[in-house]
Amino acid sequence: MTDTTTGHPTEDGPIPSFSGARSVRRDWPRLEARIRRVAASGRFTSGPVTAELEAAIAERTGARHAVAVANGTDALVILLRAAGIGPGDEVIVPAYTFFATASAVLHVGADPVLVDVLPGSYAMDPERAEAAITERTRAIMPVHLFSQMADMEVLKDLADRHGLLLLEDSAEGIDMRAAGTHAGLWGSGGVLSFFPTKTLGSLGDAGMLLTDDDTVAARARRLRCHGQDTDGAYVYHEIGYNSRCDELQAAFLLHRLDRLSEEIERRAELAARYDRLLAPLAPHVTTPWMAPAKSPSNQVYYVYLIECDRRDELVAHLDAHGVGTEAYYPRPLTEQPLLAPLAGSRHPVPVAAAAARRALALPLYPDLTDREADRVAALVHAFYGATS
Repeated sequence: MTDTTTGHPTEDGPIPSFSGARSVRRDWPRLEARIRRVAASGRFTSGPVTAELEAAIAERTGARHAVAVANGTDALVILLRAAGIGPGDEVIVPAYTFFATASAVLHVGADPVLVDVLPGSYAMDPERAEAAITERTRAIMPVHLFSQMADMEVLKDLADRHGLLLLEDSAEGIDMRAAGTHAGLWGSGGVLSFFPTKTLGSLGDAGMLLTDDDTVAARARRLRCHGQDTDGAYVYHEIGYNSRCDELQAAFLLHRLDRLSEEIERRAELAARYDRLLAPLAPHVTTPWMAPAKSPSNQVYYVYLIECDRRDELVAHLDAHGVGTEAYYPRPLTEQPLLAPLAGSRHPVPVAAAAARRALALPLYPDLTDREADRVAALVHAFYGATS
């Protein structure tokens, strides 16, 4: 059913895989005031609101520098270049992640080397990463996925022992910490994505580079604006990108940042509810769990990812009942047509391959109600009850 006054689904209607419509409606008076202030200022990109966002993110994460850019993918590309990665280099990345992790490496002229992941965290397997190191390896770039960080203390030790850069695709990692250190700050730098579905999401696209390295930060600020020298207008020393964060997105993100702790808590409540409701479906359904780590991270639920039997059939069943889902990720990067021919795609990745067949994200976002989560769980029960 649809609310005829707003055009949005009611609790008895479809349940999308993600929606932020309710919270935007609820907060619109405050949001409108922020947007009007930006409009009245006449400054729409790389202005004082963006600077305020950078300062707020730096304070929240503990980063020495937070550099706002147009999106999370640009943040990865700029981080790699700012850290000195380029043609002829190899960067070790996990085989189970979004395509941008590997494509960012290709964008700077380097070669991604894909290795298997660990069950539970879906993060880079340190043993497989060490086995993949060659004389061309310059960096390892773990990814923090879904609800927890990679085993960063072990990976940092690995990077240090081999004299490698440690970079982090921490796009999903806002408020994740291990041993007191925020995601993205264990090595030379990391990134945040503010894509609308993220834990801290914008109204469109925006991203952030995090680093404690003054040199990396200075080059990142230059690269985000066509390579322009930040000390002198229209002075260029290298080719950069047009990757500025606009003031409207910054204003929206500052509003969302005010509610971030509350929304993370709500995500945790929903995850615990799913855990309880879906537990009886084992072994057909495996709910998220914390993988062992030398310094475990706190859980921050970006998505609620289960592994399940007959995943694609369950997707069709839920879709038929108006419930949206996402298969993160339906194939490991070793099976992507663009990457498959690369030498770095030849390592066996059995854990990633198994996850690609079984993993499914159920709806999880602050606007989701308890009643809607209960409906999703009931539909999952109905599927396995009818087919087992």
